[in-house]
Amino acid sequence: MSCSARLAGLRVLLVEDEKTLAKLLKEAIGEYFAEFVIASNGIDGLEAYRKLKPDIVITDITMPKMDGLQLASAIKSENQATPVVILSAYSDKQKLLGAIDVGVVKYFIKPFDPEELLKYLCELAERIKKENRIKLIEPFEYDLQSEQLFKKGVLVHLSRRESRFIAQLLHSPNYYLSNEAIKTALWGQEDVSDDRLRTFIKRIRQKSDRRLIENISGQGYLLSTDNQEKKGRKTE
Repeated sequence: MSCSARLAGLRVLLVEDEKTLAKLLKEAIGEYFAEFVIASNGIDGLEAYRKLKPDIVITDITMPKMDGLQLASAIKSENQATPVVILSAYSDKQKLLGAIDVGVVKYFIKPFDPEELLKYLCELAERIKKENRIKLIEPFEYDLQSEQLFKKGVLVHLSRRESRFIAQLLHSPNYYLSNEAIKTALWGQEDVSDDRLRTFIKRIRQKSDRRLIENISGQGYLLSTDNQEKKGRKTE
């Protein structure tokens, strides 16, 4: 897969108070990504992070209100898996050690070549892609980034709601949701009957495999993975 293809589905947050550099980077590499959002300080950056939920954060160290290391630390406390790339005019070891301590994945010293940053982001994108692929029962995998189901690497064509249902299960404890939780998550306040829910599940099974979604009789549904212990479960 080409670099541009790996980057195409990613959301990037750039936190940089130098407007000229922020604009330069967006013009140089922004078009490769699904979204490329700019914030001008750490506090705005943290707010943008919570709203955008980016795949990658790129931040300067020296900024007003909240510096880049404080921002990186706050992000890591909310989601340890989010990669943070640091930009800095400083090369002293204390700054570098501080970045390592908060889990920064890469450190670029200004001035730097945007092409070098892009090359690294391509490598990072490949790692993110692998980490986002969740193995379900053989031969299925689910991509959390694109919210798509794959069978032996081939896309299984699900509706948006069907794909979102699998994502909801993956984000739930033990990959399980009750009937009522499913109705609320997928249909909101709409009145949904148990028959409609069963038909919805049946359609997903027909497109994939009846073993993929297991029924906990009279309670809810559970997503099957190969490493689960299967005790006392009944598939309808």
